[in-house]
Amino acid sequence: MKWTRNSLLLSAICLCFVPGLLAQSAKAPAPSSRSSDPTSLMATPAGCGYSSVPIPAPQGRGKGEKRSSGPSLVLISAHNEQDSEEDASSGAIVGLWHFTFTAKGNNPPGPPDGAIVDSGYVTWHGDGTELMNSGRAPTTGDFCMGVWKQVGHSTYKLNHFALAWAWDPITSATGPGTGGADFVGPANIREVITLDHTGNHYQGTFTLIQYASDGTTVLATVTGTVTGTRITVD
Repeated sequence: MKWTRNSLLLSAICLCFVPGLLAQSAKAPAPSSRSSDPTSLMATPAGCGYSSVPIPAPQGRGKGEKRSSGPSLVLISAHNEQDSEEDASSGAIVGLWHFTFTAKGNNPPGPPDGAIVDSGYVTWHGDGTELMNSGRAPTTGDFCMGVWKQVGHSTYKLNHFALAWAWDPITSATGPGTGGADFVGPANIREVITLDHTGNHYQGTFTLIQYASDGTTVLATVTGTVTGTRITVD
């Protein structure tokens, strides 16, 4: 009886679905005369996703096997030549550079146009992080770090943080390495730079905001241009 009930249930399910499948088959257009040409079954990659594209049956099927005339699902990759070029250009900034910050567009008492604000060495890492060795004295905070991403063709955006200290020879030590300097506060440096066609030089703009020790009160803002020259092993 159990087998009989299962058979009846399966028959009911088939009766529900088969008419719909037959109706879809009746609406499907007849194959064109080109369908016998395997090359006519190839699809042009147009984006990521699944496309209902007929696929020719593999060669060497047995005579007893049935060939399906229905459509098959094909995974189409969106990774094309343009993506490859962007991937390659995103790594073009990676390496060691000599940089220079030059003041521009600041009101008094800010630095005048053309004044060198900072100059040193910076490494852009392939994982999207950055490390800078500033030209400032070590007692005033000369190492800082940031993160970057590509925002256009050969163009990159950097968000960078430093800890600024003011040198004072009479300041007593309040912790390891703090003697002779007073903590000013964090500084945020934002850059947008573009590589030239050689990939060995870049230029762009920077904005430096110096905060007080509370991390919110703005003490000063400096703007200007930034340039960089790649350093190689040769």
